[in-house]
Amino acid sequence: MSRHDWWGVVLEAPDPRALAHFYSDLRGWEITKDEPDGAAVAPSESVGYIAFQLSDGYVPPVWPAQDDAQRITMHVDFEVVDLQAAVAHALELGAREAGHQPQRNVMVMLDPAGHPFCLYTDDDSN
Repeated sequence: MSRHDWWGVVLEAPDPRALAHFYSDLRGWEITKDEPDGAAVAPSESVGYIAFQLSDGYVPPVWPAQDDAQRITMHVDFEVVDLQAAVAHALELGAREAGHQPQRNVMVMLDPAGHPFCLYTDDDSN
């Protein structure tokens, strides 16, 4: 841990360890922290990470936004080569498809805790 250029995002979760394992399996990333109150994943040889912190009062956001509901404050995008295969893999791991899909080459998914994330390709003919 001699690096000093780490950066990342932190998502609240009712079960940080379970969410870290989900994203590790989804992306093939290493679990770099695995504790009951916080966990993290990162691609190998990267300075970026996604961390998950325990939130006992966690309320999942709603997509698309609705009045008087928890709004999304951020989401994570993942470029993939084969959108259909990536969606199938995410579903096998416990993700759900969001009800609203605004683009052909992007699939809005919800992780097991309800955080939206997008799987996308640069090819809009998918």
